[in-house]
Amino acid sequence: TLNGASPTTRPSGDRHGGNKRVSHLTLTLATWDHDRVMALHDGRVTVPGVMLESHIHPTSKLFPWAVQEARFDITEMSVSSYVLQLSRGGSDYTAIPAFVSRAFRHSGFFARAGSGIDSPADFAGRKIGVPEYQMTAALWMRGILADEYGVACDDIHWRTGALDEGVRRERLELALPKGMVVEPITEGDTLQDMLLRGEIDGLLAPKPPQAFLEGNPDLVRLIPDFEAAEQSYHAKTGFFPIMHLIGIRKSVAEQYPDLPRALYDAFVQSRDLAMAQLRSIWLGNANRMTLPWLNSAMERTLASMGPDYWSYGCTANMDEINAICRYSLDQHLAAGPVAPQSLFHPSVLDT
Repeated sequence: TLNGASPTTRPSGDRHGGNKRVSHLTLTLATWDHDRVMALHDGRVTVPGVMLESHIHPTSKLFPWAVQEARFDITEMSVSSYVLQLSRGGSDYTAIPAFVSRAFRHSGFFARAGSGIDSPADFAGRKIGVPEYQMTAALWMRGILADEYGVACDDIHWRTGALDEGVRRERLELALPKGMVVEPITEGDTLQDMLLRGEIDGLLAPKPPQAFLEGNPDLVRLIPDFEAAEQSYHAKTGFFPIMHLIGIRKSVAEQYPDLPRALYDAFVQSRDLAMAQLRSIWLGNANRMTLPWLNSAMERTLASMGPDYWSYGCTANMDEINAICRYSLDQHLAAGPVAPQSLFHPSVLDT
């Protein structure tokens, strides 16, 4: 059980001074439906003394809610927007190092066939589209551009907006230096269509544009063998890019100081269940997943990244968290330096 008191809890036990012992605390939990978190949503993993009210939403909804209104007690958050908020004076949340979304990003560099762009290095001096300048995928891709290809964010004229459908806006207002151009596209237009019309020269895409998936030859991926590039990148840096983490409302964490560590342990247990399930599917004698070469994908992953390829915790990931903070400052997102340790509740820094 957790120590503390709240008007929304039903306390029991010793009432003779000190904090009340809570036997039933209800908190809202909001994430997308990653296999790594579903055991918390369906009750296979529990937090002692806490009832979790489950909310499952796509991150396109969760991230604006987190930074604009702090809607949920426990929520999945964009690491880039979180660092940006911390640099500006703080967030309504403190985080635990449960990295529920990670993704390599070498697959997301796109250009128009015949544009003279043959490598991400050729993005320098060009007009390049990205759905949101502050999104974590773009933070990592610009970091790759700088570290691997020598292209600084200032070298590019950025256009922001919907990738291939809908409308996309920055979830937090940017404060960029004079002379740097990050220009929204006309609402109703898309970056994909602008690239095909020759109005921009390339894309940083968090997912393949629809026209590319449909086989349009005018859209080309600049790193065709992205798996090999990502394996090489991981071997060199040790990074498996962190996209999202879990935030706990600060007021709740202050009232229940044992909660962040208890939640972290629960997220680790949920991840472990998902990885065990994936392993059982991989090693089963009947293919239970609709993926023909799951076995080869698993073998390649383990060979290149080892068994703890989806690591949680501060210690194992501190170099990567430091890179995120450095990228945020270098790319003119963070208002000032952010210490990696400041992202997390003190109780989880030794994880």
